[in-house]
Amino acid sequence: MANEPLFCPHLVSVLADKTLGDVITKKYKSVVAWNAYRSLQVNRQNKRRKIAAPTCGTCDTPLSRPMACLQCPYAGCWQGGHSVQHLTQHGHSFCADTKTGYLFCSECDDFIYDPKLDSMHLEAIVSADAKQAKFLLPKKPREYYKPWVPNSQEATVLEGAEAISCQRRRGLLNLGQTCFLNVVLQCFVHNPLLRNFFLSDKHNHRQCKLENCTSCEMDKLFSEIYSEDPKPYGPITFLVATWKASPELSGHAQQDAHEFFISALNQIHLTSRGSTNVSCNCIIHSTFAGQLQSDVKCERCGNVTSTVDPMLDISLELRGKGGEAVPVENTLGACLRRFTQPEKLSPKEYSCGKCGKAAHEASKRLSIRKLPPVLSFQFKRFEHKTNNKSAARKIDTPIRFPASINMAPYTSLTVKDSGKDLSSPTHPYPGPESMYEYDLFGVINHEGQIDTGHYTNFARFQDEWYRFDDDKVTPANLNACLSSAAYMCFYVKRHLDYKPNSTPSYVLTRENEALREKEMEKEKEAARMKEVEDDLLSMV
Repeated sequence: MANEPLFCPHLVSVLADKTLGDVITKKYKSVVAWNAYRSLQVNRQNKRRKIAAPTCGTCDTPLSRPMACLQCPYAGCWQGGHSVQHLTQHGHSFCADTKTGYLFCSECDDFIYDPKLDSMHLEAIVSADAKQAKFLLPKKPREYYKPWVPNSQEATVLEGAEAISCQRRRGLLNLGQTCFLNVVLQCFVHNPLLRNFFLSDKHNHRQCKLENCTSCEMDKLFSEIYSEDPKPYGPITFLVATWKASPELSGHAQQDAHEFFISALNQIHLTSRGSTNVSCNCIIHSTFAGQLQSDVKCERCGNVTSTVDPMLDISLELRGKGGEAVPVENTLGACLRRFTQPEKLSPKEYSCGKCGKAAHEASKRLSIRKLPPVLSFQFKRFEHKTNNKSAARKIDTPIRFPASINMAPYTSLTVKDSGKDLSSPTHPYPGPESMYEYDLFGVINHEGQIDTGHYTNFARFQDEWYRFDDDKVTPANLNACLSSAAYMCFYVKRHLDYKPNSTPSYVLTRENEALREKEMEKEKEAARMKEVEDDLLSMV
């Protein structure tokens, strides 16, 4: 497959023919919807062997991702070349990868791109998903997907614009031990919520008046990544903005990717339009913000004191309570179970407000009260002893993490049922299962030791995985990603929650600015009238 999808005149002419175009589009939608439905069944049943895979019409090989001809019932393999051979022999023009929706044209001898296909692909997947998902109100149908149709004002702005594919893979230059910055930026670029926000021009660096604005740097980054320039890009201005905002990250020494991640989130939040300190719905808090609940229980009287704190990510220990490395359950699930296990407190740490006794046992338990749209996990691989900085070292314990995870066992609603098997798929979690399902889209890896290490990362677009090593971008697969030594993992919610009646902060800000401008005009007019009145009185 070529690095960049191409516009195809053959597809344009076929779609112009209503009869043949209807046949092609109908078959395209059906094969994409079939694969979406099949994937949903695999995810829910978690029994891949029970779902039969289609076979190649030429070599009879089972196909994990069949290439379906759009002009006949044939489906074949790509690696063996049988799908292309079929198109040539039968004079057919197009076949589609049912997994990704990519279309191959036999006349172009390449994969092609058309904006109509993007819309069809998204509509087919969302429609298939909507028919399978279960929600809180079973009697009330889920709101169906509505494709975006530009209004008259948007159509005027878009006049003469050329549609491009919303996928780009562009390496980032190492500017002097800046691999820590590059891996985080690549995970930002492949974060679907951040991508949709900045590609929708919600923050325009040409109109922003702030100095050293990290949101402007994000806008520039997306503009560069999605430009037609295939050469690696050097994020120089982003690095300079980081140094100014976070002096502790300045210079060309080894830096921590997680530390830069948190710093970048804070700076994007501070420079977002409409950001607030309380109940902020800027792009960062709308994407990463969740809530942690801490329950402290008095073992004498049973009184429970709960506090809720905001969170942008979750840091997980790789060592047991005694400081030993994890011997057996070195998995993300095991780390989360340890994270939500009760922990005994010393008498000096807690005094019960109900029974008023300090010298007794108490336990503290963490749980996730509110799940964010994007979950970011950090594994604590770097040990720093306060008394001896030279004793800092890296924990190389391998961690297994899944391609998808159900977060229900670690939420405040279910963590209290400690006597039940919360890992069981039949456990009745509160609400629909879709509330808790997350899919992996990015992983940051660290190779080597603390002072001589190097960061790389994996990132996913749709079902395609790629490995990023600064300016080098290579195709990868899910197995390579899952077997890597993860330092940070990023998961996106499979079904996003939304409030149809809420107004984004950037819209509220624009409305407030318009109101302030009107008020200022009224004040100026009142002041002008007052001057005229004073002049008239002085003349009298």
